[in-house]
Amino acid sequence: MAVDVDIDIRLLKSEIKKTYASVSLEPEKDFIFPTGRAWAEDLGYPPELASVPDSAVESFAGVANPFSLGRLDEGERVLDLGSGAGTDSLVAAQMVGAAGRVVGIDMTEEMLARARAAAATMGVPNVEFVEGEAERLPFADGSFDVVISNGVIDLVPDKEAVFSELHRVLAPGGRIQLADVTIQQPVSEEGRRKIDLWTG
Repeated sequence: MAVDVDIDIRLLKSEIKKTYASVSLEPEKDFIFPTGRAWAEDLGYPPELASVPDSAVESFAGVANPFSLGRLDEGERVLDLGSGAGTDSLVAAQMVGAAGRVVGIDMTEEMLARARAAAATMGVPNVEFVEGEAERLPFADGSFDVVISNGVIDLVPDKEAVFSELHRVLAPGGRIQLADVTIQQPVSEEGRRKIDLWTG
């Protein structure tokens, strides 16, 4: 549902971009959330993680392992929503093989640059990275068999728009493998206005 408190969405997106640009440009920095290869390994990532270059995985900032919901199949078309530095996309590209296709979408230029460089290093031709936002996906209806996402939807105020878009771009019978943050108690109105709580 859309956010029902006064929050400057442009400012929020700008702050989110700043946070994740920093994760991309300064991966060794301490953040309020865990990052890096050791974190992905702790989350039980599949063996394909070993082939993903450090240049991508050092900026990994996921919250869980979307592949714990099942491996992807050869030939599947996959959308990685909020692909960041490309770790999940590059794992997915290996799973779906040459007959499959993976598109990572992110709104942070620095993360996209890191993801594209890592894909070039790996030499995987079946993955591409696109700049865009979750609420307005630049893809045709029914373009994907699977959507994966890791710690992204919680950052978007208009979740209804995100899920509407995911439904639109998924082919009939498609599935979502979503890893994200949930809360058990409602957030106060004051808390929902704090940009810092949204960005990390």
